[in-house]
Amino acid sequence: MTFSVPRITRRQLVLATAAGLAVGHAQAQASLPKTIKLVVPFPPGGSTDILGRAIGARLATQLGITVVIENKGGAAGSVGAGEVARMAPDGATIMMGHIGTLAINPSIYPKLPYDPIKSFAPLALVARVPNVLVVNEKFPATDFKAFIAKAKAEPGRLNYSSGGNGSAAHITFEYLKQEAGIFMPHIPYRGAAPAVSDVLGGQVEAIFTGSPALIAHIRSGRLRPLAVSSPQRMPALPDVPTVAESGYPGFDADQWYGIVAPAGLPAPLIALYNSEINKALTSPEVARALAIEGAVPTPTTPQAFAQLIAREIPRWAKVIQRGNVKAD
Repeated sequence: MTFSVPRITRRQLVLATAAGLAVGHAQAQASLPKTIKLVVPFPPGGSTDILGRAIGARLATQLGITVVIENKGGAAGSVGAGEVARMAPDGATIMMGHIGTLAINPSIYPKLPYDPIKSFAPLALVARVPNVLVVNEKFPATDFKAFIAKAKAEPGRLNYSSGGNGSAAHITFEYLKQEAGIFMPHIPYRGAAPAVSDVLGGQVEAIFTGSPALIAHIRSGRLRPLAVSSPQRMPALPDVPTVAESGYPGFDADQWYGIVAPAGLPAPLIALYNSEINKALTSPEVARALAIEGAVPTPTTPQAFAQLIAREIPRWAKVIQRGNVKAD
């Protein structure tokens, strides 16, 4: 006996696949808790907090659920990340991950309460955020080259702040010091907000941190931007040169942010979160909020996000080892 197999056209295959994905998406959404917690492993007011709240609000609207933001700072994000790593992989808890938490901390803390590769399921990369080197409006150097020249002429006299030992801002400035051959003591604070505040007040000369925590003060004129860390100039600050074009080719030190969940999250929920986060990034509300903060939306797949994390860990380990950077 012979059987004839009906021929399936490419269009029919695409439609069938789309229908299957839609069913899977609906089933995953039905299994999602009505209230989820988005952990921000840093204090309020910093870049991670600003972006986390923007995404959280949009996810609540899209999914028709309640999103509760929980700030859990400590040890450069390690405390909050460790708690998320121990949560059940049921979709009820997600975290706004960050270059510091997921790529820098493994080289800073010898006994992390989590493994950035094994403890989390990457859901979606959210944004890349250039770091901006800023000084107080009254600082005598008016451009990047003059700043470096002054730092070289007066080694150890100028200070810089960050949100804490081992924070992304600390590592970024350490990277700059290594590339430029300058020495400036580091003044660590507990979070980005107080670190920026003392630059505003003139107690500290400079900070090189994510643009969301700085952009409003730059626009008000209270902070003077000298350079950005990205390979290209920022659309939000088109007149500010990059470090790379200011005499240090290849300099690239953007911060990045992405959402992760506890490892073991079922694949349908990973796909749901990825789809909804990417959708949120294209919404006018989130796009506007990120643009105001100088953040560049970066939608991608969970697999691509996982590959980014794996690449960044050894890259920053070299800077940390060379600078002998220690945690608090």
